[in-house]
Amino acid sequence: MTQAAPEPAGDAEARDLIIHRVLKAPRSALWRAWTDPELLRQWWCPKPWTTEVKAFDLQPGGAFHTLMRGPDGGVNDNPGSFLEVVPQSRLVFTSMLTAGWRPNTPWLGFTAIITMADEGAGSRYTARVMHPDEATRDRHEKMGFFDGWNTVITQLEEFAVSLS
Repeated sequence: MTQAAPEPAGDAEARDLIIHRVLKAPRSALWRAWTDPELLRQWWCPKPWTTEVKAFDLQPGGAFHTLMRGPDGGVNDNPGSFLEVVPQSRLVFTSMLTAGWRPNTPWLGFTAIITMADEGAGSRYTARVMHPDEATRDRHEKMGFFDGWNTVITQLEEFAVSLS
């Protein structure tokens, strides 16, 4: 039996989309906004879209399922699961698996790593979104990844500042 050679790290990282920002909100407020489903729905997608949190089980293998609705009737259903939860610093979630580690074939396959760290009076916030292949990465970027995710991060920042 032959095994595929491991992929060089540089090739895999080329499929990542990454945003680094320093936010004015304290890390504790960012964490709270991220980990309370009632709060998450208030900032999770670019307005005027709205979010329904259909499932939120904040533990590895737990469900993370959001449904976004646009003002024009568009719907974006995103079932997935959490892979890692490190309180106050790191959340990893994916669309490639649903609750209980069940395989999924999503409309857009990715795994996101969200990290938060204290920086000055605010927080360094990084969103790294990893894709299974270049085509999926390119499609995500063309869909407006940087505009959409940066809009949501700004909404998160404003919302978290109001919590602190």
